[in-house]
Amino acid sequence: MLLTILGCSGSVPGPDAPSSGYLVEADGFCLAVDFGSGVLAALQAHRDPFELGALLFSHLHPDHCSDFPGLFVLRRYHPNPPYDPTGRKLPVHAPGEAPDRFARAYAESAEELARVDLAEVFQFHALAERTTRIGPFEVTAARVAHPCEAYAFRIATGTASLVYTGDTGPCDALPELACGVDLLLSEATWQHADERPPDLHLSGRQAGQLARQAGVGKLLLTHIAPWTDPHVVLAEAREEFDGPVELARRGGNYPIGAD
Repeated sequence: MLLTILGCSGSVPGPDAPSSGYLVEADGFCLAVDFGSGVLAALQAHRDPFELGALLFSHLHPDHCSDFPGLFVLRRYHPNPPYDPTGRKLPVHAPGEAPDRFARAYAESAEELARVDLAEVFQFHALAERTTRIGPFEVTAARVAHPCEAYAFRIATGTASLVYTGDTGPCDALPELACGVDLLLSEATWQHADERPPDLHLSGRQAGQLARQAGVGKLLLTHIAPWTDPHVVLAEAREEFDGPVELARRGGNYPIGAD
């Protein structure tokens, strides 16, 4: 399995730093996880967007999904696509309200909304707390603590495993989901402080505690807000977890599991 970081800026894009977006690849299959601001441009530097096998959304806040309308335009109106995208619809696994939310992001009026048919090029699947086969991956979704419908994902093959927390505060679902995984891709939006609002985000300290509790192989910190010092967040995580810890890096490639 190979993880590529398309974007990892938390809450908003930063200077030359797209918001959340990741590629997970195995056996020639490309799974995109989240698709925030700037991710479509970053994707094109790594892969032809028509090579995507499926798209997975942790939740529908803009920093995780705002480039999706652009992907619709690309797949619907490209003058010379490698195949007919209307005959090869891209599977999109997302919270149930995604088709309506994305259509409204594209349409300016009720009249225009009636003409927007995302189903021309996408096939939507509503997320639930279950395990789903997506290409070569077994993807287990678990609800997490965030103000909207939000999920963390365990993405596994027979030889490799990854957990992506999405956006979440500490919650009981995370240690069980992440138990023993090779790589924990954990949000760490801010430095730790007792007055932080609950059920919103993790600090570096809390990400490190999760990694230690779950016994993961490696911790990769992502979704750090542009106004947060990433080195402080990294130091917090290393105080709690004595395994390898790194900051996610845009464009970074991270092999996971056996060769």
